[in-house]
Amino acid sequence: MPLANTRLTMNLAWRNLWRHSRRTWLTVGAMVFCNALLVFTVSTQQGSYQSMIENSLNLFIGQLQVQHTEYLAEPKLRYSIPQATALAQQLRESLNASNTFAELTIATRASAFALASSDNRSFGLQISGVEPSREPGLSSLPGQIAEGRYLVDFDASEIVIGKVLARNLQVGVGDEITLLGSGRDSSFAAGFATVVGIFDSGVNDIDRAMTQMPLGYFQSLFAMQDQAHSIVISSAKLTEAAALQQQTQALISHHRDLAARDWDALLPGLNQAIMSDMLSAGFIYLVLAVLVAFSVLNTQLMSVLERTREFGILTALGVRPGQLGTLVILETLIMAIIGLVLGIAFGFVLTSWFSYSGIAFEGMEEMASKFNMASRLYPKITLLSLTFGPIVVFIGCMLAAIYPALRLLSIEPVEAMRAA
Repeated sequence: MPLANTRLTMNLAWRNLWRHSRRTWLTVGAMVFCNALLVFTVSTQQGSYQSMIENSLNLFIGQLQVQHTEYLAEPKLRYSIPQATALAQQLRESLNASNTFAELTIATRASAFALASSDNRSFGLQISGVEPSREPGLSSLPGQIAEGRYLVDFDASEIVIGKVLARNLQVGVGDEITLLGSGRDSSFAAGFATVVGIFDSGVNDIDRAMTQMPLGYFQSLFAMQDQAHSIVISSAKLTEAAALQQQTQALISHHRDLAARDWDALLPGLNQAIMSDMLSAGFIYLVLAVLVAFSVLNTQLMSVLERTREFGILTALGVRPGQLGTLVILETLIMAIIGLVLGIAFGFVLTSWFSYSGIAFEGMEEMASKFNMASRLYPKITLLSLTFGPIVVFIGCMLAAIYPALRLLSIEPVEAMRAA
């Protein structure tokens, strides 16, 4: 189509839109509202995912762990990291010296299963040996102590347990429990530990079976020497996890039996839950887009039917039906672009406000304090959240314009001019 004809068609499309300005603005308003709503909801969803990931990782997992290659599949004592303290210090110095990442926390951990006995009862549990001075930077458990205190001395024979386990064993702060297990060298591991703190994570499974003791005493009790099962690494920014994993893997590449695993490998169910939630939410977003597309279809179909006689005259004067179809497509394109731009703008402003002030729900502060979580939900603005919904609506609107445009391809000038 020549340039002059293109400009003429665009001018006609623009003028035709405003012949019924109220109807045009109602249709554009539906697009703007839907686009802004989608930007806000997708951003809120992204923010909730980040909060979910951070809360899950901060509980105990961490963003990254260096482990023996066999440990994830079989968490046994023999799959340990030799000279773990020295390796952790080497990673600490190398990663901090790179100035690539935000504030890093790196600490060693060891884990074993044992039988814990009080005066009256016995229960199986998982014992984690941790560095008391560094663990608060990796885990939220030290901040969830409901009674007593957290661990202090690296070699002290003390332990913190969950409230459910404390109730089951019928022990409190200051009581002593007996620990029986198997050492790394297959020896008989037996010892005593004083309960110095009781934590309340809000998760019964954790409060029932997980305990922590100083790493030095753990290594002595389970014949671990200077070995550990994981070197946990966390950055102040979750977005750095992938780059952190790559650089850590490069630093330990000469240890063929060690691997740096990110949180997705350590906790695969979390990513699956997020994907499932995204699919269910995507269905709702699709329904919104379809509703707006039907609104556009109704508007353009009414516009075509109202101008049937006008289109008949134009075809009688030599205008091809394809050009009339292009005119309808251009009218829809203009409305869709206006709705896209204004929708993204309004959605961005709305989301920016709440990403700064946060969204609080009734009762959320009490729950957040109990689980050591943030009391507000902060939407996260990303390129995906700004464009995904509006682009889907845009495509839906353009598809909706096809049927009214196709009707014009079979228009008969005489019959069209006779139309009322």
